[in-house]
Amino acid sequence: MRLLLILLLLAAHSGFAQWKDFKLINDGKDTINRIDQQGHKQFEWVIHHEPLRGEPGYEEEGNFLNDRKEGEWRLFSLMGDLVGIEHYRWGNKDGNAQYFSNLGDLRMEQNWKALNPDKVYDTIMVEDVDKLESFHEVIVKNEGASLKHGVWKYYDVNGALMKTENYVLGKLEKGSTVASTEKPKTVEKPKEVLEFEKKHSGKKKIRYQDGTTK
Repeated sequence: MRLLLILLLLAAHSGFAQWKDFKLINDGKDTINRIDQQGHKQFEWVIHHEPLRGEPGYEEEGNFLNDRKEGEWRLFSLMGDLVGIEHYRWGNKDGNAQYFSNLGDLRMEQNWKALNPDKVYDTIMVEDVDKLESFHEVIVKNEGASLKHGVWKYYDVNGALMKTENYVLGKLEKGSTVASTEKPKTVEKPKEVLEFEKKHSGKKKIRYQDGTTK
């Protein structure tokens, strides 16, 4: 029994040794907020943001790859409600982003195009507005941030679509902002919100502890 315990401790130490810093969760069974020996954030992270200048605090959960956000990230209010879903590539927003009220109602939808930060210029395929399903290459200078690219939608507190905006590589198309003529209606909660509420119903927030090895 003592030998088994020693072997388990050695295995745990070997696994933790590759990280310069990390946090333990689930009674020490799992790690998050890992920083490798080169100082790069890796894999699953939970980041806490305190309220600032009148803006509410929140937490965000997702994955890092060599210090850059990658894939889906989820935003939560400090009460634990899902308030946003974002997607990243190369550390920049990419694709669809959705933001919700604390009750799970959709308030805004955005679309982004990430540029590769390792390139001074990036080549993007853009659809021809006058000829659907026809694309042409556009070379864009990399300014180090994502570009608004696609349709943005804004909803009022009743769930009615207030306006839409269409962006092409960061530029708002003329005449694309329109006021909605729809009557207020109840918008069904996105499936991501329903799945989150079902999965975390009655659960308490996860607590974690430091696992600093510095």
